[in-house]
Amino acid sequence: MENQIKTAALYIRVSTDKQEELSPDSQKRLLLEYAKNHDMIVSQKHIYVENGISGRKADKRPKFQQMIAAAKSEEHPFDVILLWKFSRFARNQEESIVYKSMLRNKCHVDVVSISEPLIEGPFGGLIERIIEWMDEFYSIRLSGDVTRGMTENALRGAYQCRPPLGYRIPYHKATPEIIPEEAEIVRLIFDKYVNGRMSIFAITKYLNSLGLKTNRGKPFEKRSVEYILQNPGYAGDVRWNRTVNETKEVRDPSEWIIRPGHHPAIISKGLFLAAQKRFQAEYRPKNAKPAEVSKHWLSGLLKCPACGRSLSSCVMHRKTAPDTFSFQCYGYLKGKCGHNCYVRAEEIEPAVIRALEDAIQRGSVTYTVKKNREKERNGEKELETLRKNLDRITQKEARAREAYMDGIDTKEEYRQNKERLLQERAELEKMISRLEQAEPEENANDARMMENISSVLDILRSGDFSVQEKNAALKSIVDRIVFYKDRGHIDVDYYLVEFPENPLFSGKFSIHTHLRSG
Repeated sequence: MENQIKTAALYIRVSTDKQEELSPDSQKRLLLEYAKNHDMIVSQKHIYVENGISGRKADKRPKFQQMIAAAKSEEHPFDVILLWKFSRFARNQEESIVYKSMLRNKCHVDVVSISEPLIEGPFGGLIERIIEWMDEFYSIRLSGDVTRGMTENALRGAYQCRPPLGYRIPYHKATPEIIPEEAEIVRLIFDKYVNGRMSIFAITKYLNSLGLKTNRGKPFEKRSVEYILQNPGYAGDVRWNRTVNETKEVRDPSEWIIRPGHHPAIISKGLFLAAQKRFQAEYRPKNAKPAEVSKHWLSGLLKCPACGRSLSSCVMHRKTAPDTFSFQCYGYLKGKCGHNCYVRAEEIEPAVIRALEDAIQRGSVTYTVKKNREKERNGEKELETLRKNLDRITQKEARAREAYMDGIDTKEEYRQNKERLLQERAELEKMISRLEQAEPEENANDARMMENISSVLDILRSGDFSVQEKNAALKSIVDRIVFYKDRGHIDVDYYLVEFPENPLFSGKFSIHTHLRSG
């Protein structure tokens, strides 16, 4: 079908440096005008506007990420993304190439700059790469100028970061002021650490037991308490250039800029220095060799019944005996879950083996079929594609109505769009009526489930398979294993997947297995 009507999304961005940029309203007006002239429907909900945001990093642009997520969705809400300039899409050439390639090749969504038309063929692609390179060069040069300015501000003691817990900035470029209730949390942390000699882990659990939150409204973690204890801002100083923006890697302290600030202190310099003295004495250097983390065949399967998080595996190395494993709730280790799930491998391993043996002894399970088909025959693929296109016609009709109701399209434009969509619908329905076939029937095979459990059990008992192979085998039939320490049992949830030539069935079957006593 030639001259098929298209749906479009608009992406509008104005960065923090507004020189040589059109306002959001001007960009929107030009993009809507282009869409009308090229027979494109624009829905109000797919006009993405970001104001005062840099184009260097895509993950820092929420509207951009919403647009990409919509493009990747099964709904396929638009066929093209319209931009005023390619620099609005990204100022990082690597990200620009990755996102455009994904949109065009996988999502079948084109990216068009209305002020930078490209010719067809390889020369058009070359010109687009040159434009991307120039945009990135401009951004790098601008970033250097901004960094030099911010460094000068830091040397003068000016505060130019997001305020931490205990502070707020009442208005733009104002000096931070203290939030009394949050400042009490900060003082509590330093007092418990320096005077109470509590560990960071114990402080984290204590704060969460009181229901206290970080300045982002989340429960405390060890790393958030560590950050507070190391932040000289609480003693009235300004710290700048501590981390690399791109990687968040902590720089060598010799590169940091620390100057007396203009904001009020929450704690004394003496208390802060005492905290640093203890922290440095107990803290393990980052470049030290990390503790070895050995993977167990139960890794990723054991779950906490309270918070649902995985139980992390810990290994103890011994010179005169084999390594021993234990498991504990990850949330408990981070101070975010109060449920103690500690269990040794020598207790949990036989319980899991017995669960598999009990399943085989029962001889039958109840489960729900979940298909994971291989590729359909060519005719079935074509039918599926046509049905999706028919669904998109319905979506386009709804968007055309939206565009008319929102005042984007005139009544005459809406009538023309509606007639063209009706014609497309009639052609698709005619093709579907010729290709439509009955869906294949689903079958059930409980014996196959038992065969798979038996095979996995043989693998776990054998010494010929690696830990990784045993883990993969168990994960092929088990969704999760919930460990109830207080009641001394586990619940094992099984699943199976159906394949056309090897019909397994997916579902869940919970088995209650008591741990060995004594």
